[in-house]
Amino acid sequence: MAKKKISPLMIIPPVIFAGFVALAAVGMFREDPEQLPSALVGQQAPAVQLTAFPGREGFDDAALRDGEIKLVNFWASWCAPCRVEHPNLEALSAEGITILGVNYKDKPENGKKFLTDLGDPYAAIGSDAQGRMALNWGVYGVPETYVIDGEGTILMRFAGPVTQRVIETRLRPVLEEATAKAE
Repeated sequence: MAKKKISPLMIIPPVIFAGFVALAAVGMFREDPEQLPSALVGQQAPAVQLTAFPGREGFDDAALRDGEIKLVNFWASWCAPCRVEHPNLEALSAEGITILGVNYKDKPENGKKFLTDLGDPYAAIGSDAQGRMALNWGVYGVPETYVIDGEGTILMRFAGPVTQRVIETRLRPVLEEATAKAE
């Protein structure tokens, strides 16, 4: 009886399947599978490229490197999750945490009305009408919040609304660790 030869084409499907299994396993065992990765964590924040937000003080690169820990929050008036997180941002601001706002692809008059109606937690705000700054920062969509240390290094990125759970489990530990290092 003659032995059957195994064709190289017969090996390809099992190898491809094994590759998919390996990718799925890596995805399942990430630290936080719901959090999008960011290549910028641990690096200097990209350049601030904003235009003026009507009636408000803006910010620039120097504000990110002023020696103080801060949040940079990308938001828009048309963003429903931004409305959900807004009371939490106001609470963080009331605690003394500096929050810099980036109004993303929004009409200035709509952004102003949003802040008039819901309150204004931002120490400074700029407009990113074309989304160029957001693109450079790796923003997938609003809201997104970055924790920046006093030297302008990105310590954390959170995509999605900042809820009480996010504050307690994600933001506060990073803020406390950064504060302890700065002292």
